[in-house]
Amino acid sequence: MIGFLRGRLFSKKPDSLIIDVNGVGYQVLVPISLVSSLPDEGREVTIYIYTHVREDAIILYGFQTEDEKRIFTTLIGVSGIGPKIALNILSTIRPDNFYSAIDAEDVDTLCRVPGLGKKTAHRLILELREKLPSLREKKDKNYDDTLSALVNLGYKKAIAIEALEKSYNSGIRDIESLLKEALKHLTKEGR
Repeated sequence: MIGFLRGRLFSKKPDSLIIDVNGVGYQVLVPISLVSSLPDEGREVTIYIYTHVREDAIILYGFQTEDEKRIFTTLIGVSGIGPKIALNILSTIRPDNFYSAIDAEDVDTLCRVPGLGKKTAHRLILELREKLPSLREKKDKNYDDTLSALVNLGYKKAIAIEALEKSYNSGIRDIESLLKEALKHLTKEGR
């Protein structure tokens, strides 16, 4: 299995590259977002590779970071998600936004991906919630307890996190004040 390729960027198209490694040109399918961050043709590049083996082909998928590669391999492990949709996800949503969407159960963000409907988005959230790390840094126990209280009050997790972030970022740290302030944000916004 190929872990990464380092070589000269021979050519780049919106969805693929050819990397010249010691005279051998490897065609690599990549997220659209990767192509814009690459240097000009003829310059050296390093791309993390996932090798996908099928009966009729060996296909290389390339990523700028190991984190993107890990998201890709996790995605294709979900029933109904193939390499094409996984690549579309990474082309449409940045990794940190993807983690946030899964963590906050944000179906709308996931549905912006071409070829990804609501049913599949719900399945992704359900299957990946525990597999992918939460991007939201662990603030402290008070933050987590307040979030739990808001969710138990019936607020959607994504909306509760948004209101709680505003309160927490204003410097409030005790549970009672965090809860009061988050509820003010929620009622002010009519949620």
